[in-house]
Amino acid sequence: MSIPSDRMSPEERRAGMSLAAIFALRMLGLFLILPVFSVYAETLPGGDNLALVGFALGAYGLTQAVFQIPFGIASDIFGRKRVIVIGLLVYALGSFVAAWAPDMTWIVIGRVLQGAGAISAAVTALAADLTREAQRTKVMAMIGSSIGLVFALSLVGAPLLYGWIGMGGLFTMTGALALLAIVLLLKAVPPAPPPAGHEKLPLRRVLLDADLFRLNVGIFILHAVQMAMFVVLPHALVDFGGLPAAAHWKVYLPAVLASFAIMVPAIIAAERKDKMRPIFLSAIGLLVIVQSGLFFLHENLWTLALWLLLFFVAFNVLEATLPSLVSRTAPAAAKGAALGVYNTTQAMGLFVGGTVGGYLAQNFGDNAVFAASTGLMLAWLVVANAMKFPQRRPTPAATQTA
Repeated sequence: MSIPSDRMSPEERRAGMSLAAIFALRMLGLFLILPVFSVYAETLPGGDNLALVGFALGAYGLTQAVFQIPFGIASDIFGRKRVIVIGLLVYALGSFVAAWAPDMTWIVIGRVLQGAGAISAAVTALAADLTREAQRTKVMAMIGSSIGLVFALSLVGAPLLYGWIGMGGLFTMTGALALLAIVLLLKAVPPAPPPAGHEKLPLRRVLLDADLFRLNVGIFILHAVQMAMFVVLPHALVDFGGLPAAAHWKVYLPAVLASFAIMVPAIIAAERKDKMRPIFLSAIGLLVIVQSGLFFLHENLWTLALWLLLFFVAFNVLEATLPSLVSRTAPAAAKGAALGVYNTTQAMGLFVGGTVGGYLAQNFGDNAVFAASTGLMLAWLVVANAMKFPQRRPTPAATQTA
């Protein structure tokens, strides 16, 4: 049976759903830890050292930044699935070390190991391998949406699970979810194409490509702003919204779910109607509005909820389109390397955003964070506007025997 190029084939749907599930299983374990870790740290030797607690949380992002490029290049050479399995095993080992850890030093070691299992580049490269260009952004949207959804669910579930099984149980569950992701990878994800090898000095080509550089600047700014924003928003919801921390999910969850419903038509228009450039730039522009809106008006619950909804709409559109654009812009044999650089700059953005956002909020107040975020988003809009967007190439219809 012939499948039109504007419709996903069964194999593409299977690839998208299974790879999104792998991302979700891995990210759920990480997100479940964040809302309760600082409370748990106080019960451990060394947990009264806030700098060490902060480093334990940030160590994951640092080692992610170090290992994303090597894992991406390795996936080009040795194959995507093999590298993903190795990364998930390292991540699971780190989870089990953290579950056993008797003090903060061993927690840090566990978090370093978790971050060393840097599979994001290999997974997104595999998603690109298994999909046609016309369907790639939809698959990336599945992956991005799964991350947003498990983030929202973790805000609801983390306090409950921590009360039932403790932090050791949460870390153990994180490791078990990583092992489950390996089973899903081997059983549910369609067969990967053979390794393409890599061209001579693919990393240099990736680093010197102007449009890839613009995309990497974008993902750095997007996640720096996200992390900085969430340094100050939780206490804004408490102080100005009158919403206790345990009830924040009542804002986050509806905002994330509603944003998915708004995002889908934008993704369809970007792909089917070749509207990638206007939709991409509009999403960045919407984030400029959100950050400047937060600067001027963030002192009641309803405005905070509105800004969060608009933030998640734009964020999810960009989370879906950015890796798709990277995979379409990169040289074919350096796709894993390009996505490795992309995910490295993403991890660096998380680390820098959290660190600088905390410093600005501590010393200059919430509005300094929103002002800096507005400036960063405006800078990205200028950079992105100069980018040459890859044109959608005609794709022959996928075929499948009835």
